[in-house]
Amino acid sequence: MNTHDKKEIVRSVPQQGFFGQPKGLFTLFFTEFWERFSYYGMRALLLFYMYNEVAYGGLGIEDETARSIMAIYGSLVYMSGIIGGWIADRLLGTQRTVFYGGALIMAGHIVLALPAGLTAFFISMLLIIVGTGLLKPNVSNMVGDMYAPEDNRRDSGFSIFYMGINMGAFIAPFVVGTLGQEYNYHLGFGTAAVGMFLGLIVFIITKKKNLGLAGTYVPNPLEADEKKKVYSSFGIGAAIIALLAVITIPTGILTINRFTYLISILGILIPATYFIVMYRSPKTNADEKSRLIAYIPLFIAAMMFWAIQEQGSIILAEYADKRTQLEFLGIEIQSSWFQSLNPLFIIALAPMFAGLWVKLGDRQPSTTKKFSFGLFFAGLSFLIMIIPSFMHGTDSLVSPIWLVLSFLIVVLGELCLSPVGLSATTKLAPAAFSAQTMSLWFLSNASAQAINAQIVKFYDPATEIIYFGVIGGFSILLGIILYAFAPLIQKYMRGVR
Repeated sequence: MNTHDKKEIVRSVPQQGFFGQPKGLFTLFFTEFWERFSYYGMRALLLFYMYNEVAYGGLGIEDETARSIMAIYGSLVYMSGIIGGWIADRLLGTQRTVFYGGALIMAGHIVLALPAGLTAFFISMLLIIVGTGLLKPNVSNMVGDMYAPEDNRRDSGFSIFYMGINMGAFIAPFVVGTLGQEYNYHLGFGTAAVGMFLGLIVFIITKKKNLGLAGTYVPNPLEADEKKKVYSSFGIGAAIIALLAVITIPTGILTINRFTYLISILGILIPATYFIVMYRSPKTNADEKSRLIAYIPLFIAAMMFWAIQEQGSIILAEYADKRTQLEFLGIEIQSSWFQSLNPLFIIALAPMFAGLWVKLGDRQPSTTKKFSFGLFFAGLSFLIMIIPSFMHGTDSLVSPIWLVLSFLIVVLGELCLSPVGLSATTKLAPAAFSAQTMSLWFLSNASAQAINAQIVKFYDPATEIIYFGVIGGFSILLGIILYAFAPLIQKYMRGVR
């Protein structure tokens, strides 16, 4: 039986068992819920764990280095998704890839829960990066596998799944963050490991009954001789990397700062290579080349947006920890709790934005103009952080309301840009490179965070007005330019709106 036949069997009988959706959505909803719980719970603590002194349970890393590590970590998580997609497509299928990814994530959190210092920290980061790359893109693919192309439940199914992602991300900082900051960082990381363990248990127990054949087939399997070459290449590559690490790290040739510079460079080179290869390919026709040119300014705009949005877990997290009054209306607040604001606002506002675009119909702004709105809101979310500094100076604690407003405003931009960007990517992608172009869209976030690794070094509470003002102002300026060129970009899209 070939891959196509297996896929059709998966989709042939519409199931109903989870809010009128296929039973498998239950499995994937809670797998992703607990994966996001573990990931965002860990991330809510990670920066504080790095820069707090050893005497207070931290690693004692310098502030600017800790910020760069956070950005590089986020960048590598998104880059690893490309490898995870390839492994599922060519080697394992999505079910097995998701399971192995979850197991690696859990192992990473367990290592992070051990009070074993910097070595354990970097081992855990490697495990979580690889594990997330295996799990995250493939869970979403499995959701799509459960629906036939004509099944009108597909969009609502993805909406329910998206709620699971954000519910896990919303709850995690309250549980993991509180335990980590009130008691012990390693207890918090251990709780994140328990979260991923629960996700794996749900997946293992329910996958056979609920998922059936979904994700068991390998869409484009390697031949036997190709597998040998791939495994050999993986083994040789791993050995070379390990050898280089053994030689360069102890001798001081490879430092943390040099590694962050390397990833920052790759964050620019990899998407540039993607664009060049697709544009020059004989499989890309004239219309598709034109659409690729139209996609470039959208990609740059997305990078600018994510560069600001992702600083919510770096610069704004540090701002919450060091510059914010952590008591409000008689309630003591943990600085990690602010990481729940982004998923909370997405859960509350996403249905409103979806309804708005449907109501506007043909009168809604073009894709390019929506991107420009996203940049405007992103820039405004940083500019608003200048106000408390002007009012109270940069050496006093400010009301948490300012952070709440900043997170709210950037989510308005995210809802203008992120789902629209996914849709635009599917429409503008060359037919021969549809999967690679979707990988390219996720690289916009990876590239943004790779560049962030250098930008966040410049943050300092004493000069935060300049920091927030320059980045926020540049984003708004780029949004205005994008809006002005929207008609020209639309022409290059060749009929795609």
